[in-house]
Formats: sequence, C-alpha cells, structure tokens
Amino acid sequence: MTRFDEVKMVPIGIFNTDAVEIPRHWSISDVEGTLVIDQKYTDGLSGIEPGQKIVVLFHFHKSPAFDPSRHLRQIPPHRDRATGVFSICSPVRPNPIGMSVLTVLDVCKNRITVKGADMINDTPILDIKPHIDRKVKT
Repeated sequence: MTRFDEVKMVPIGIFNTDAVEIPRHWSISDVEGTLVIDQKYTDGLSGIEPGQKIVVLFHFHKSPAFDPSRHLRQIPPHRDRATGVFSICSPVRPNPIGMSVLTVLDVCKNRITVKGADMINDTPILDIKPHIDRKVKT
C-alpha cells in the first residue's frame, strides 16, 4: 500500500433512532438510539457495559460530496469566519467520517442502546472503541 491508495471500509452496523432533531455535536446531545451491529460481530461487543462511554466512528452518508474548491475552508455555525475543514467538526469533509462519544445504556446481544448521539437514523457505523479517560490508568 502506498500513501495514497484507496481505503475501503464496510460498516459493522447501523444506528437507529426515533429522534427527528439531531444536535450538531455529541457533547450537547441527549438523543438516545441503538447501535445495531451485524450479528457476525456480536462476540466483539463482549466487555461493553452500561454506564461506560464508547467512541463510535460513523459515516456521514447524507452529507454533500466534498469539493475542495468550496469546502477546504468553511464557516461553522458558531463562528463568524471561515476556518480549515480539519479544525472543525463539519460533516462535509474529504473522508466523511464522524466520531461521537456515547454513554452506553444497555447491551443486548448485537444491540447497544446509547445516549448522546449526533447521528441520524440509519447512519452506517464503521467502528466502536472504548473511551479512555486520561485520568484512568490502562
């Protein structure tokens, strides 16, 4: 693989929610939903517990296509001037990958009920990782 080879990813599941209004960022969200993970990965959920925080990587599948001539610098809603795409959380990016830190409410087989989501219904889930608080030694 060279530095610029294409990378292919296959979602491990989808996010389901009944929420209609989705906050722009997980840090201000109370939205609840369920990560429905492909059953072949169910055993990989072992160790995820209610109350734990997890990092969820997902695909911004409904975002417009990235156009470098228009999207390298963007004005986010909370700022008054354009800034580089890599310094903000815009869903319009070269690789439309989002990241959220969610609180686990329940785990049942291949389903993880979570709170704090900033994803719309049917969002493809790319990966799940533990959230490591730097105050906690691993």
